[in-house]
Amino acid sequence: MGHNKEVIKVMVFDLNGTFYNKSSKDEFYKFIISKRPNRIKYYVEMVYYKLLLKVNQIRQTEFKENFFNYLDDFSPEQVKKYAAEFWEQEYPDNFNKELLQRFAELKAQNVVIFCATGGLELYVKPLFDLYKIDGFAGTCVKYTGHTYLVQGKACKDEEKINRLEEFLDGKAYRIIEAYSDSKEEILDRAEKAFLIKDGEITPY
Repeated sequence: MGHNKEVIKVMVFDLNGTFYNKSSKDEFYKFIISKRPNRIKYYVEMVYYKLLLKVNQIRQTEFKENFFNYLDDFSPEQVKKYAAEFWEQEYPDNFNKELLQRFAELKAQNVVIFCATGGLELYVKPLFDLYKIDGFAGTCVKYTGHTYLVQGKACKDEEKINRLEEFLDGKAYRIIEAYSDSKEEILDRAEKAFLIKDGEITPY
């Protein structure tokens, strides 16, 4: 059997409310506030954008750009520094213990471990410097010298699959397991899919 025909086994997981027990978007904001109290002024705005998103008045991409206005004027280096400190504080205590164990088993079987999250890569990346996995995809942003703008599409649904395929460089693959806190494309594509609610893992 030719090696180029080998199908790569992949395990895909979502970050927020899944591997990480909380929402990094909200927690990272609280963390920034603890460091820079004057950023509280963005809170009202964030509640407003969350509301607009709920009533479908804005797209996910637009929502992310506006929600993350609290990072305005922080250079990417500064955000990464804060993020590294934030994750050091959160990991491993606020992560799903069962998943940590399962990931370790899959790593030992040479399964590719991939995280696909709607979170911004900018602040998610330092987590994976701390906890090594094969690859991850998040929403990409570009710093314009003042504010962060989403590049391409927010990393949701179909886009997560596109990003996974990009990462695997066109190689054949099977998603043998997937974990998320909401019904989404990665679960439908997986051979074994699991939903996570308040840390409880149930078959999808």
